[in-house]
Amino acid sequence: MALTALPVLALLAGCDGPLDYDLRGQIGGFNTTAAAQTATTHRPAADARGLITYPSYQVAVAERGDKVSDVAARIGLPVGEIARFNGMQPGDTLRKGEILALPRRAPDSPPAADGTASPGGVDIASLAGSAIDASPTTSPNPGSVTTTTNLQPTAQQRPAAVQAGPEPVRHKVVRGETAYTISRLYQVPVKSLAEWNGLGSDFAIREGQHLLIPLKDQQHSRTPAVPVTTAPGEGSATPTPPSATKPLPEEDLAPANVASQNLPTVEVPAPSRASQSAMAYPVQGKIVQTYAQGRNDGIDISAASGAPVKAAESGTVAAITKDSKNIPIIVIRHDPQLLTIYANVDKILVSKGDQVKRGQTIAHLQYGEGATLHFEVRNGYDSLDPLPYLN
Repeated sequence: MALTALPVLALLAGCDGPLDYDLRGQIGGFNTTAAAQTATTHRPAADARGLITYPSYQVAVAERGDKVSDVAARIGLPVGEIARFNGMQPGDTLRKGEILALPRRAPDSPPAADGTASPGGVDIASLAGSAIDASPTTSPNPGSVTTTTNLQPTAQQRPAAVQAGPEPVRHKVVRGETAYTISRLYQVPVKSLAEWNGLGSDFAIREGQHLLIPLKDQQHSRTPAVPVTTAPGEGSATPTPPSATKPLPEEDLAPANVASQNLPTVEVPAPSRASQSAMAYPVQGKIVQTYAQGRNDGIDISAASGAPVKAAESGTVAAITKDSKNIPIIVIRHDPQLLTIYANVDKILVSKGDQVKRGQTIAHLQYGEGATLHFEVRNGYDSLDPLPYLN
């Protein structure tokens, strides 16, 4: 039976070539998924107060040793408001480069030198700025408003520069999310996500945290080629086949049954209770194909049709699947990395998740003439020569 929980995309039978497993993330303990992620740009530099300003929101970048209260004092917004908006406490310590999302735009002028924004503890500049942002562009009664033209803001009142280009998505973390799930959601590298948001080495995030999603680097993005359709008979010329100009050499190929007689055969030793080998032979017979990395990633043992196939060592059945020829295959995990694989089996006696003991019959060899068990030992996805484990 083929288990949907553990797909194996390409498993080829023993003697024809090496088995090609794709068990990434399916049997636990390791993952060799290639890190082919889209390149992203660097996070923009913050201004003197640590602000990064986009058209619709701002974020503040913490310095080394900052607390939430320090950032609030530097940008001129109430600390309680910032802390609540980011799911933090005013006294929480921040990492260098960590991002704090702002609930509203920070005042354009920095707070006073004594740390108070205005008499009575009310941030008048912030309130005024918010009111101006929320007000209509024209007054409904122009005669009631006095305007002064040609006013230029002073250096300390100059608005924060708005970042040019696209605006990053601002993602609010909900319960159960991780940096990895968010990076997969937006198809950005988790490392870039951590760099943009000042995450720690463990990539830990918290519920209620606002994360900036890194922007894709358009310079390194690949533009798919536009297919060109040509009429029949046009386009590139078809090369002349070699056999049309030069005859193929004659080859004297021996039949398969004759060629197999030249393979090395080794008698499998009978099991012994005193054996100190790391593993036991899974079936009794003759080794007709030895290990050759890249060509035969295991050994092939010829045995009697329907012979019992036994677990080489105690472990857990990690997978039961089939190859492209619909031939059952069993995978047993012995520790987080070490696996044994049994191909060309029939009448399987175990199920995925079963605990098996060394020497326990897990299946039978396929019935028919020339029955051969393909047996592999793997460290993760790297094949190993089984003979040192068996002898």
